[in-house]
Amino acid sequence: MRGATSPSSVEPRHRLTSSTSNISEDGGRRSLRDRDLRDVEKAIQFPSQYKNLICKVSTLKLVLLIIALGTLVTLYHSPPVYVADHPSSSVARASFVRDGVASDPRYTSTSEVDWDQISDIIDRLNDTKDYQGIGLLNFNSSEIDNWGQFLPDIEHVVLNLNHAAKNITWESLYPEWIDEDEAFEVPTCPSLPSVKAPGKPRIDLIAVKLPCNNAGRWSRDVARLHLQLAAAGVAASAKSYRPVRVLLVTDCLPTPNLFTCKELILHEGNVWLYEPDLNTLRAKLQLPAGSCELAVPMKAKEYFYSGRANREAYATILHSAHVYVCGAIVAAQSIRMSGSTRDLVILVDNSISEYHRGGLEAAGWKVHIIKRIRNPKAEKDAYNEWNYSKFRLWQLTDYDKIIFIDADLLILRNIDFLFEMPEITAIGNNATLFNSGVMVIEPSNCTFQLLMDHINEIESYNGGDQGYLNEIFTWWHRIPKHMNFLKHYWEGDEEEKKQMKTHLFGADPPILYVIHYLGYKPWLCFRDYDCNWNVDILQEFASNVAHKTWWKVHDAMPENLHKYCLLRSKQKAALEWDRRQAEKANYTDGHWKIKIKDKRLETCFEEFCFWESMLWHWGEKNWTDNSTATSPPSIITTQSLPSL
Repeated sequence: MRGATSPSSVEPRHRLTSSTSNISEDGGRRSLRDRDLRDVEKAIQFPSQYKNLICKVSTLKLVLLIIALGTLVTLYHSPPVYVADHPSSSVARASFVRDGVASDPRYTSTSEVDWDQISDIIDRLNDTKDYQGIGLLNFNSSEIDNWGQFLPDIEHVVLNLNHAAKNITWESLYPEWIDEDEAFEVPTCPSLPSVKAPGKPRIDLIAVKLPCNNAGRWSRDVARLHLQLAAAGVAASAKSYRPVRVLLVTDCLPTPNLFTCKELILHEGNVWLYEPDLNTLRAKLQLPAGSCELAVPMKAKEYFYSGRANREAYATILHSAHVYVCGAIVAAQSIRMSGSTRDLVILVDNSISEYHRGGLEAAGWKVHIIKRIRNPKAEKDAYNEWNYSKFRLWQLTDYDKIIFIDADLLILRNIDFLFEMPEITAIGNNATLFNSGVMVIEPSNCTFQLLMDHINEIESYNGGDQGYLNEIFTWWHRIPKHMNFLKHYWEGDEEEKKQMKTHLFGADPPILYVIHYLGYKPWLCFRDYDCNWNVDILQEFASNVAHKTWWKVHDAMPENLHKYCLLRSKQKAALEWDRRQAEKANYTDGHWKIKIKDKRLETCFEEFCFWESMLWHWGEKNWTDNSTATSPPSIITTQSLPSL
């Protein structure tokens, strides 16, 4: 198949008549008749030349007969070309190809089709002899003609896709806010037309040419997403047991969680060939096109049965900070209290001591040791220096699905039903983005490699892993904010809305599925009240009710785990410093007046316990550094993930 000619700028059906275009039909016939009569007259007058004339005429007839037979053979063996939902005529086909591609510049692809690459990929397939049909989407007419040279014995179907309305933007597919409670309206997504797959022939291969705007936000492109969803729809409509393959011609990375890298069977240059799991693909296509509708209802069924529960897990990660160990231990307790029996997996680096690893294991976490991944765009010792370590989650390939949770949240109601959702499922954050505090991912070494391959080129909008992941996984699915409810009061919140949030934080039985604790964490505060009240810029995160809810789960833990939530001397000094500053400022909320009864203030487990004296030298760097416990750590068994 190699060596196929490049399509000419003039279509073959036009080239066939070009050699006679300057001769009128009547004039041509008249001149040929006159010439034949003269030849006959010469033959009568000159008998010696008659035999030569007969030979010439016979030879001409033979040549014409061979040409006619060759044309019939070519027409018989050429693959029939159909336009889905249109008459199979050249007029209908030309109309669609010209108008369909050129009429909307959003769908125009300038990618060059390397026919040698196409030939290589098709040659490596071992079942093309059984193909019945190939669907072609977004190719121009010359390219469609060229496709016939690679699979000449099957039918070619030009798939007719109506373009999305021009007022549909990425922001309309992924709005920042929707009315989840349906108090004023029922959220709906803009309509993206689909391709009606032909009943016959059976489509075994779908080839699509995608636009790629290298100068802009190519990954947030409506036409690009629409074409991929349309191709997925044709594949998912297959009713036979045979696989359906999807071939994408694109200079940009295909959407990585529609057709996944685990389903990629061949890749050469700008040609990507996938063999998707059709059942999984059908489930994905049942979801809204964007985050313009909820993918999970507000009142989800809490007890979801899964036949692969042993391949599903909750996971979190700790790196460079012992101060989150207590949070992770209480988070594990909350998951078990919600009724989930899924595995709990935690990734830690070597900065987490064996003592603290022992506490995590005692809480139910399966501990995996990882090598940290540095954010190449972060400054040294910055908060986000090592947060790309989260990419290691995709190396947990013992599991098909993972619900990632940050270590600073509580699970109040069972969320096992999220294991039914695909990657990436999350709540909205701001603009068209998702919040990565709770998200469904699908571990895969090739996805991990994808994340690593672009680590130096992709700019994270917030400098962290959340911004980076939003640039890779632009196609995501919205779940209700109750499944990752931020402990936050916005400055513009009316009093009624503040009261509603306060009610949600303390409702018993719980209404929220998850509370995400922003600002100072409960275990780093006095038990008596939320210490965010003592810092002016953190008061938007202050809620005594949410604070009390966290401590209620803490107190339900086995007592041997409480020691991992003790306050270190520097933390005690920091809390007292903030309280005194609030007193000086005479904050009207008055929390600084409350007499602290937290027994952890009196508990000392360090060699140096005179935390009051630290206030004389306040401003010491790294006040959250950890002190070792007096009790020796127990020996624990841990697992290591492969590192680069």
